[in-house]
Amino acid sequence: MKFDFTNAKGDLFGGITAGIVALPLALAFGVSSGLGPSAGLYGAIFLAFFAALFGGTPTQISGPTAPMTAVSMVVVSGILALNNGDLEFALPAILAVFLIAGIMQLILGLTGVGRYIRYIPYPVVSGFMTAIGVIILITQILPAIGYYPKNDKDYIAQFTDRAQEHLLTKKLKQLESQRPLELADYSKILSEVSQASEGEILAEAESLAAANASGVLGSLRVLPRALLQINWIELLIALSTIAIIHGFRKITRAIPSTLVALVVVTGVTAAIGVDYLPIQTIPEGLPIPQFGILTSLSIEQISPYIFTALTLALLGAIDSLLTSVVADNITATKHNPNKELIGQGIGNSIAALFGGIPGAGATIRTVVNINSGGKTRLSGMVAGVFLLIVLLLLGPIASKIPAAVLAGILVVVGIGVMDYKGLKAVTYLPKDLKIGPLRFNSEVLIMSLVLVLSSIWNLVYAVGIGLVIAALLFMKKMGDLSSKSYSLSQISSEDLSNAQDLSGQVYLKKLNGPLFFGNTSDFQELSKKIPTSAQHVIIDLTEVPYIDQSGLYALEDALLSLRANKIEVILLGLNAQPKLMLERNLAIPKLITPDNVVDSMEDAVRQLQSLKSS
Repeated sequence: MKFDFTNAKGDLFGGITAGIVALPLALAFGVSSGLGPSAGLYGAIFLAFFAALFGGTPTQISGPTAPMTAVSMVVVSGILALNNGDLEFALPAILAVFLIAGIMQLILGLTGVGRYIRYIPYPVVSGFMTAIGVIILITQILPAIGYYPKNDKDYIAQFTDRAQEHLLTKKLKQLESQRPLELADYSKILSEVSQASEGEILAEAESLAAANASGVLGSLRVLPRALLQINWIELLIALSTIAIIHGFRKITRAIPSTLVALVVVTGVTAAIGVDYLPIQTIPEGLPIPQFGILTSLSIEQISPYIFTALTLALLGAIDSLLTSVVADNITATKHNPNKELIGQGIGNSIAALFGGIPGAGATIRTVVNINSGGKTRLSGMVAGVFLLIVLLLLGPIASKIPAAVLAGILVVVGIGVMDYKGLKAVTYLPKDLKIGPLRFNSEVLIMSLVLVLSSIWNLVYAVGIGLVIAALLFMKKMGDLSSKSYSLSQISSEDLSNAQDLSGQVYLKKLNGPLFFGNTSDFQELSKKIPTSAQHVIIDLTEVPYIDQSGLYALEDALLSLRANKIEVILLGLNAQPKLMLERNLAIPKLITPDNVVDSMEDAVRQLQSLKSS
């Protein structure tokens, strides 16, 4: 692999500047994911370095992003719930899903799928991105006002009765993962759980309380309690962070405002001795490989999350390739999409092996890198090394950052990630879909559906449902537009001036666009629409570039039906691919003679006159 050192100074400065921008976001995304700030930092380190090393966009800076973190949050909370809130027990399965997502990205790149990512409909992407913003905003309300379910004793007390039951289930699962259970095991574990200490039961109740308050619905569920227990110091810290981020941007954008807010608010709170809740402790030293992903997990644990891993892979691919396009526009270069996916896949896979959350190409960090002088892959690698140095030297200091500061940063991220362009379009897009007495715009409907389902139900399923509905509505629209029928007397053409005596006997069927499984019903009804006076049908296929197997069989059925009614058919303007399909299927010459396949309307008229005279 060749490296270009001609811009070493610019790459060094660009990489360090991008790393500075990435630091507070990495910590915040790690906390938001549920795995802690160190997971965000590990993800930023390994993804930035290896995605740059193997990727196809020289100036790209990769790391944890809001969309990827939101889906990661779903993975973490879901697997934690299956393991009764025990993060240590659930971690191998969580990281395995992240690893599978990275491997899937690698496969997408190797198989050349990168160039097809752009075909995902905009309404689906728009609804998803806005939902990410909604999820981040709502889930950060609680930490921003200083409310943590684990610290609410009255709330935890509601789960004490269920705690023993969950302890029993957890111990059974732990033992079952080691060996098949015997009857004596149930009695033994039941006895152990009945004698569990108050500390064990309390810890389990805290985990249950936190799980019940997780996600959008969980946050809204406990919000009334939280508003009665606002920690005004934590709220002031969060609001100060938000104010500094927005205010400093108006002064200058040369220095990242998130970093300024992080340093200033942390420094002030530490200096005046304010009693605040810090983030989780960041481990000192080099990240340790989590080989448990490969040795201590089962297919049963991760199989429900294969589709989620695919969603992570696709989302990371979209996120990264969109950023690559932005980088191309700024630098007047051309990225390699498949190579970029290979780099992202390798980076996310290695990050997962070291306990990091997955990420993608980050637009703001990439633009900062370019504007600071970065031009080659060295800049992204420098950003990764810089974050590693911060981890090794400043980990203990970073562990003193107030949790409310990161909540404030995430609130700003949530506001910024929403797709306001798509939201504004709601007011002016035409209403092209009628459901009962109501009329909607189909794209607004898809965007709204993805937004609502992603926010209150499941990100992964919402995207899948959005894609299916978008495809169905697109096929309906194409089917509605692709077929028109006329009698010959309705056609004004010089080619027909000498054939008016045939006008009552000829029917013209004109198709626009591909003949595919979404618009075949017209052919199945064609014979019923032909006037009784018609003796000939011209099927105009000039604007039909492609016929799939469903379209071929529908056309064949229509030809058979017309032939049974003794109606002669002429095919007009048959393109290469449809002609090949008809010849391979032997519809030509069995159902349509070669003489009845013509290139122009003038030829069709001559053939009609020839058929009449014969």
